[in-house]
Amino acid sequence: MKAIEVTGKIDDRGNLVLDEPIQGTTYPHQVRVIVLVPEDAEDIDPDDTPVEEVKASLKRALHQAKTGQRLPLSQMWEGIDAE
Repeated sequence: MKAIEVTGKIDDRGNLVLDEPIQGTTYPHQVRVIVLVPEDAEDIDPDDTPVEEVKASLKRALHQAKTGQRLPLSQMWEGIDAE
């Protein structure tokens, strides 16, 4: 058995709705599901950026790279004193 971590929501009828389809496997499969639900706002991981926000950021970065608006990797450390 292998683990695949995905995100999703529980709808108003109690159904699990994944944010994205699971790729790289054949269907149908019987699966085991463990649902981790935050008990309050303190349990929400601030590092769990919503998928839509990640996609938008990647699109902006790709556009910036294509239009020359990004600093080349070879220049990123110039002028920084690392000790």
